[in-house]
Amino acid sequence: MTATVAILGRPNVGKSTLFNRLVGRKIALVDNQPGVTRDRREGLGRIADLEFRVFDTAGLDEAPRGSLESRMSNQSERAIREADVALFVIDARAGVTPVDRDFAQRLRRSGKPVIVVANKAEGKAAGPGILEAYELGLGEPVAISAEHGEGLAALYDALRPYAGKPDEGPGSGADNQDADDIAARPLRLAIIGQPNAGKSTLVNALLGEDRVLTGPEAGITRDAIATDWSWQGRAIRLWDTAGIRRKSRVTGKVEKLAVADALRAIRFADCVVVLIDASLEIERQDLALCDLVAQEGRAVVLALSKWDLVEDKQKRLRQVESQLEDVLPEIKGVAVVTLSAERNRGLDKLMGAVFKAVEIWNARIPTSPLNRWLEATVERNPPPAPSGRRIKLRYATQAQTRPPTFALFGNQLKQLPESYLRYLMNGLRKDFDLWGTPIRFSLRGGKNPFDRK
Repeated sequence: MTATVAILGRPNVGKSTLFNRLVGRKIALVDNQPGVTRDRREGLGRIADLEFRVFDTAGLDEAPRGSLESRMSNQSERAIREADVALFVIDARAGVTPVDRDFAQRLRRSGKPVIVVANKAEGKAAGPGILEAYELGLGEPVAISAEHGEGLAALYDALRPYAGKPDEGPGSGADNQDADDIAARPLRLAIIGQPNAGKSTLVNALLGEDRVLTGPEAGITRDAIATDWSWQGRAIRLWDTAGIRRKSRVTGKVEKLAVADALRAIRFADCVVVLIDASLEIERQDLALCDLVAQEGRAVVLALSKWDLVEDKQKRLRQVESQLEDVLPEIKGVAVVTLSAERNRGLDKLMGAVFKAVEIWNARIPTSPLNRWLEATVERNPPPAPSGRRIKLRYATQAQTRPPTFALFGNQLKQLPESYLRYLMNGLRKDFDLWGTPIRFSLRGGKNPFDRK
């Protein structure tokens, strides 16, 4: 069984930098200002032949009960309980602070094995922290520089009693799998929306635990937090993301990094749930997020959160569906689900819509019925004839799925108007039940490549 390692310490000692170093990718947000990390982020860490699950945490901090900082610290305490060993990170340049000593006592009381990591110890930069670390009573410190990758051999030796060697077989992580392995790997599901739409509350409701921070403050989530989970036996990798405001309103380096992390989660997802606060009027940004997902070619489900706060529910639903019809023809017929995560209502409907959207996104239409459809569709409404020469559509085949992409063969296809492509797209949706998913066309001139004549 793979060991679990929690990275802990006060803010701004380099916990996220160490996390990125261990997982081999820059997936945790890093900045000089303290407190950038808020939620607990999980990854697969590796040093040489050692492999382990690793948690990046917000750190341990004294804060008033009920405050955001207190809730962040509670997430770190939870990581300690779930971990097999804790990496207690201190700043070798700054030395051991009273806060470090206090947290060292808390770690001792936990009963978990603790490895003291004196970070920022590169070259001659190391200050008194390494020697002072012995005073914590947690054993010999390991001097490293997470930023420069120094000291990992010593950390390897310290972790070896707790971490095992990787299993034989394919590499870790769904991102590394080939198309042939899609059915075997977890479904990748991302939840996006504007700040305070209720994304983290929904994630916690789906998971059945307080996995990510929630609260009345907008913009709590910063990192795109991935959690492995299952629903009715189907493995899922679930991403909670930072709220995405309009580009002109995004200010500050940390918010820009958080938004970039959310956009990355969209690109790697199979399906994206766009969460909209139903208690407020739909804004242009909500529709822009739906369009963004469609442009990325992901399966999409629209979820209206806080539905219990809506008074005239039927009127509200009609408004939303009308706006989608007018503004987002690219995903015509997209599933709209109403829910209340606070009251655990609508979760089954949401996941049913997600699985259906992914099924349509993966749909493949055999070539023979597709061409019978094309022939009937063109006969019913022929393409235009620019400059007196009619455009001809000779043949079609589905080039790929995820999303459904169709290659059209014929002549003068570069002059095929957008309105006619829309006509073909709507026909495909209606006749092959491809509602709510992006559809792509690849226009190719020349003869039918399957014609043997």
